[in-house]
Amino acid sequence: MSSQSNSTIPLVLVQKQLYRFGGPILMIFGTVSSILSLIIFLQKNLRKNPCSIYLIAFNIGNLFLIYTSLFSLILINGYNMDSSLYNLIICRLHFYTMLIFDVLSPSYLILASIDRILVTSRYAKLRWQSTHRLAYICIMIVTLFWLLFHSHALVLTNIIEPLPNFFRCYFQPGIYLVFLGYYSLIIKGILIPLLMIIFGLWTVKNIRSIGRVDPRPVLIITRRKTIGGLYLKHSKDRQFIQILFIDIIVYIIFSLMISAVFMYQQFAQYKSYNLISVQILGFLTSIATFSSYIPFCFGFYTNFIMSKQFRHEVKHYILCQ
Repeated sequence: MSSQSNSTIPLVLVQKQLYRFGGPILMIFGTVSSILSLIIFLQKNLRKNPCSIYLIAFNIGNLFLIYTSLFSLILINGYNMDSSLYNLIICRLHFYTMLIFDVLSPSYLILASIDRILVTSRYAKLRWQSTHRLAYICIMIVTLFWLLFHSHALVLTNIIEPLPNFFRCYFQPGIYLVFLGYYSLIIKGILIPLLMIIFGLWTVKNIRSIGRVDPRPVLIITRRKTIGGLYLKHSKDRQFIQILFIDIIVYIIFSLMISAVFMYQQFAQYKSYNLISVQILGFLTSIATFSSYIPFCFGFYTNFIMSKQFRHEVKHYILCQ
């Protein structure tokens, strides 16, 4: 037992140092990224496009995610500071906000993907559904849905004592804990990435179908003007499609590890583990959780590197100032 404990010490140290030093760096990068993205998307010329509303909500959600869920994990895993152990209200609010903001930002990306499906549709009635009013309504409905859906955490989260003299703020063991395990697997691990992939491919299909209708190299769809009976795509729509695709691809890449961990935890939950296996699984879960925050902290930088139009908007904003 002593040799097993000694062999897992390096894993614990790596995990602690990752959150102690890497966590604050991630928070700084994420804060700067979200604020700069908000500044760009709030510009008048971009704000006219409904997709900007979803991306504004996405970056606001990122800030809440950084300063609730990520910040709490940094304090707990990096500095052994857990205020939720001493107050039941804080304990329940901690998990309630963590559950909400873990799905809010990805949900806004899915809404933006649906908006791109509408705006690239060959049918005029669908294109006209891409409006600011619909964007605000969808954001409010999705936000309210997740606020109500996760309200169970305000009741079924408690300060428990799994071992003698060892307390932790966690979900009630039993059926509720099993439910949350499958919820994490199905919603976060499978459904959200799958919807992003489906809606992204659907948008690509719409764009290609437009190209097959008119083989000319430059296609620009607007709601006000038609050329030869075909609706052409506005450059701002192309820009938002590219930005959205970049955000979705980055999210999926860094969600693969946490999705794999969720699947393994559910399929192997009834297996017996020795101490080393438990420590390794905990270490991998910690690394996967940390990496899952990266897409919400580097959006501005990836868009700036990958999107020429986004760089143009940043340059335009700087010159105007």
